[in-house]
Amino acid sequence: MFEENDVLVLSLAQALKRRGLVCASAESCTGGLVGAMLTAVPGSSDWYLGGVISYANSVKQGLLQVREEDLASVGAVSEAVVRSMALGVCAAVGADAAMSISGVAGPGGGSAEKPVGTVWIGWALKGESRARLFHFSGSRDEVRVQAARAAVSGLAAWLEEA
Repeated sequence: MFEENDVLVLSLAQALKRRGLVCASAESCTGGLVGAMLTAVPGSSDWYLGGVISYANSVKQGLLQVREEDLASVGAVSEAVVRSMALGVCAAVGADAAMSISGVAGPGGGSAEKPVGTVWIGWALKGESRARLFHFSGSRDEVRVQAARAAVSGLAAWLEEA
């Protein structure tokens, strides 16, 4: 598992270093897994500034500037919220790029509209943002790991295409 993570992280690190960029993370359901993955690789302090674990909506609003209206109308597990989280963490820490995650890891908490395994991942790059909806399966830990990996690989892919 850790070797797989290292390959993903090294791909991201190379893409960031080639462009002279630094990144950050904003996590909800993954609870810091992205930050742990990134900092497990020696030299990550050259390109990773840090992250915010914004499990509570109040933290999303206060630290990441997620709009209360978005949380009320579409909920924390939504495109609007992860886009705001990614842009907000960039602003908060001075990063060029970021990834953000909000989802339902389970085993409870799901609904008909957002069943367990529903995860929105957002990315920001130089003031632009994008997001994608994922439906992961497995245990709580498996959903969280899949989400963290998807966030890292998604940012690396965007940097490669940019």
